[in-house]
Amino acid sequence: MNRKVIAVIIVVIFIIIVAAIGYFLIKHEGVSGSGSSSGIIHIVAAENFYGNIAAQLGGSHVSVVSILADPNVDPHEYESSVQDGIAITNANLVIENGLEYDTWMDKLLAASPNSDRVVIVAGNVATNPLPNNPHVWYGVDNIGSIAQAITNALIKLDPANKASYESNLAAFNDSLAPLQARMDEIKTKYAGTPVALTETIYLYETQPMGLDVITPFDFEKAIAEGNDPSAESVNVTNTQINDNQVKVLIYNSQTVTPVTTNLLNAAEKNNIPVVPVSETMPPNVTYQTWIMNELNNLEQSLARATGNLKL
Repeated sequence: MNRKVIAVIIVVIFIIIVAAIGYFLIKHEGVSGSGSSSGIIHIVAAENFYGNIAAQLGGSHVSVVSILADPNVDPHEYESSVQDGIAITNANLVIENGLEYDTWMDKLLAASPNSDRVVIVAGNVATNPLPNNPHVWYGVDNIGSIAQAITNALIKLDPANKASYESNLAAFNDSLAPLQARMDEIKTKYAGTPVALTETIYLYETQPMGLDVITPFDFEKAIAEGNDPSAESVNVTNTQINDNQVKVLIYNSQTVTPVTTNLLNAAEKNNIPVVPVSETMPPNVTYQTWIMNELNNLEQSLARATGNLKL
């Protein structure tokens, strides 16, 4: 047995031991399905945007740990740690995306069983998931239903503060209205404009706004899944950029490969505006600010590319 296999086995055993100890402590320190002995609901979110939303909805009644929080890390290559296992062990509520996006969370949950813990799989409660596209958090309509599911879980765990959670949900839903208004504005001005995507993540925005994504879907899907796109789809996508068939390139800055880097360089060479988007929320912003900043950047880039920029 080689050293790598032994190391993996040791880490797995350690996680299981930590999970068992944590579960014992939970049962003997008053942490249950009704929150913790301190009155705080401990939440673990697989991704920081879900963690931010949960913090907005829970307010002072929750403590949130977000596992994927570094915008410089490719989520597709993330490997969970012992610290992640400890956080899961102590959680009353866990939020994951599902749809095979964060499968490492399922392994952590399996290593730390707890019948009192509430688990929300965002992909299962999203109202309008796109086919073969796990990035449901980019759909503003999906976020409303996910926020409702989180609120329901908070009320279940802490019914005494139901009114507070419902008030926070109402305020959160109101805060989504400007995002929808900006998308409607972009649709009015730029519906039908041809754009390129490096992967499927932003289809949740381009489709409602009526933008014409001409990049081959199999190219976007391959990049999103960490696979090599077909030579044919690469050639088509490169040609679209080099022949200025698109007005804007929407570029996932967290999933960078030689193929996407070539597209980025070609777009810059051909004076095609590049709109960077990310899968993980940048630090020190809210979900709403993150999405709005990207929409503002997109609108400005479309204006510049189509000659509608007002100085």
